[in-house]
Amino acid sequence: MDAQTPSFKPSLFERAGISVTHLVNRYVPWHKLPGLLGAFNLGFLRVELRGLNLFDGYASPEAQGNAVTDPLEDQRFLGARHSDGKFNSLEMPRMGCAGMRFGRNFPRSKTGKPTEEALWTPNPRMISEKFMVRKEGKFIPATTLNLLAAAWIQFQTHDWFQHENSDEAFDIPLPEGDKWGGHMSLPKTKPDDVLDPSDVACPGYKNTNTSWWDSSQIYGSSEAVTQTLRTTHPDGKLLLTTNGREQFLPRDDQGNPLTGFNTNWWIGMEMLHTLFALEHNSICDALRGAYPDWTGDQIFDKARLINAALMAKIHTVEWTPAILAHPALQIGMAVNWWGLAGEKLTRLVGRLSKTSEVLSGIPGSGVDHDGVPYSLTEEFVSVYRMHSLVPDNIAFFSATTGQHSSTVPTVDTTFSRAQEPLDKGLSFADVFYSFGINFPGAITNHNYPDFLRDLHTPSDGLRRDLATVDILRDRERGVPRYCEFRRMLRLPAPKTFDELVGGAGVNDELARALEEAYGGDIEAVDALVGSHSEPLPKGFGFSETAFRIFVLMASRRLKSDRFIAGQWNKETYTPQGFEWVQSQGMKDVLGRHFPELREVLKKSKNVFAPWEMLEGSRGYDGVETKMPAVVKGKKK
Repeated sequence: MDAQTPSFKPSLFERAGISVTHLVNRYVPWHKLPGLLGAFNLGFLRVELRGLNLFDGYASPEAQGNAVTDPLEDQRFLGARHSDGKFNSLEMPRMGCAGMRFGRNFPRSKTGKPTEEALWTPNPRMISEKFMVRKEGKFIPATTLNLLAAAWIQFQTHDWFQHENSDEAFDIPLPEGDKWGGHMSLPKTKPDDVLDPSDVACPGYKNTNTSWWDSSQIYGSSEAVTQTLRTTHPDGKLLLTTNGREQFLPRDDQGNPLTGFNTNWWIGMEMLHTLFALEHNSICDALRGAYPDWTGDQIFDKARLINAALMAKIHTVEWTPAILAHPALQIGMAVNWWGLAGEKLTRLVGRLSKTSEVLSGIPGSGVDHDGVPYSLTEEFVSVYRMHSLVPDNIAFFSATTGQHSSTVPTVDTTFSRAQEPLDKGLSFADVFYSFGINFPGAITNHNYPDFLRDLHTPSDGLRRDLATVDILRDRERGVPRYCEFRRMLRLPAPKTFDELVGGAGVNDELARALEEAYGGDIEAVDALVGSHSEPLPKGFGFSETAFRIFVLMASRRLKSDRFIAGQWNKETYTPQGFEWVQSQGMKDVLGRHFPELREVLKKSKNVFAPWEMLEGSRGYDGVETKMPAVVKGKKK
């Protein structure tokens, strides 16, 4: 049942490094080591994870059907991304494409279909009510981040994964006396066809998105969708409409935005989808100037490559160090992209090593799948359940004067209402400035947005509590419970509820509540709840348990991609495009399209950390330097 067991074998040096770090970590965890030593510790941890925590979602290569039976006929895609993700690997053309199964970070024998009793024990709605709800509406801010960081990660996950829904539905039993009464309906996840007897006990689930870091949220996960998003102009641009002085995404007859992925829509998605559509079009202009004889397809293909790589870089060297603000991570994520040689030397002379990702970074180091066909994993989906980042209210300000304009419930910026703040006089520069000085929520217990716990989705007319959904989806898809999750990552599992929350006396109220809710069974604690309950390493925005999956999969998304780890050169990207990716960051992108933001961003070291406030914003809610506008929700 555990076919496709990882065949990756570490070198003698790597095995020695793993042994040494295991010995050191008995006494000092990696996150308490000095920054550089901590980064080396994480490097050897990643090697170990590559060898022990990658499993295919298919029982065999034959079941996966990834033999070269569908040859590449259009030579265009030798140097360009195919929208459905095919031909990223020329040897395994379907690997990572839309419609392929999610893989696993744990053996399939440990991630099987749950029993009916396990699915509902304890009741997921009860867990939501006890551990997710914001007590008395109190919002817990993450004061080292800004709201743009929350929007960014949803923008990225829309590129990476989306499950298929079944025609069958769960009739979720609600606890006695629940304020909703009756029941809650939720479509089940649609299992893939049974291709192997093992699929009965451990169903596979398809990813409707491409698994590559290819900006499919902008361009779509099929060539047919991509074509509908492009202009007929020969410059390869994406469709945008002009309304006054601003450009917007076009809408269909129902008011839905025309973009690659438009579900779960709110103003945060409106902002970032529009921003990177604008960025694509700017890249097209630069390429047209450099290559006046190119066709629209040639310009579009290169612009897509450049835009996608720039997003991957921003996520790696900007967003991640913001949410994981630890010295070892600052070093480690820079090494992921630039290597120990660093940005200045790498940009000046190129790679110092053709193959070493440690010395010269993952881009250009050569494609390697570590013995297992590339895919994103069910556990990767699980650890990106970060709905707590979303506030219940957003305070809007002027990007030029800093003056407070309005404070709007976040629910009033969702779905068809996402453009309303912009329709009512705010500019994109205003909303980006506002997101830059608003705080997101901390990823912890009792901090789930109220409106997401009573969400009405217009696409299917359902009412659901997303916190209940988060718990149920992990159970349905065989994600192990918290203690087993940690064991399979070679982390110690707590033996008591006091130990889970950091020790006796640290948070007795939470420990007793968990103990009561889970009937005294520490093994029953859900992965999400346990991760929200454990103490965090200094500077971390989410748990170390979730971080272990991140360490493995963050680099795998780069290392498996032909257009990043493989054909990372000026020939593939063009000299102009290669320089665009290597020299630009999120600050440049924002300043290019919204010049009003350049001044306020001058002192910003990381765009996803709180921005310096304009004078007109100071004093809002009586706070001079940090502006928890989303906590109070109104100006005094």
